[in-house]
Amino acid sequence: MNLRRAFAAVLLFGSSAAFAQQTVAGLWRSIDDKTAEAKAEIRIVESAAGVSGRIEKLLKKDAKQDAVCDKCEDDRKDRPIVGMEIIRGSKILDPENGREYRLRLTPLEDGRKLEVRGFVGPFYRNQVWVRAQ
Repeated sequence: MNLRRAFAAVLLFGSSAAFAQQTVAGLWRSIDDKTAEAKAEIRIVESAAGVSGRIEKLLKKDAKQDAVCDKCEDDRKDRPIVGMEIIRGSKILDPENGREYRLRLTPLEDGRKLEVRGFVGPFYRNQVWVRAQ
């Protein structure tokens, strides 16, 4: 009987560990879809209220860590980009142009990568982010 319990525990732990890697929560490195350069590190969290994500660090070589979102049109206007919440539920903000897009997040490669798709009407833009943590 103990052998059965141990086996069940191993199966349960193994499946929960695999499931944990499928979550969008974590620290992600955004990769520019045009230059393939790492742009920023974004921390995504999941809660009962939904998904949110904040920029923790800018990574581009020429990035100014004290830059503000001068093109934003909501409560984030003229706020620092580092620390800014760019994912709010089903939307994502591009602080470079101030535009907000509908959002779809899809874990890839056992959660090591994340497909980030932003939509405006029938048009979309994809990026693949890499898990940093």
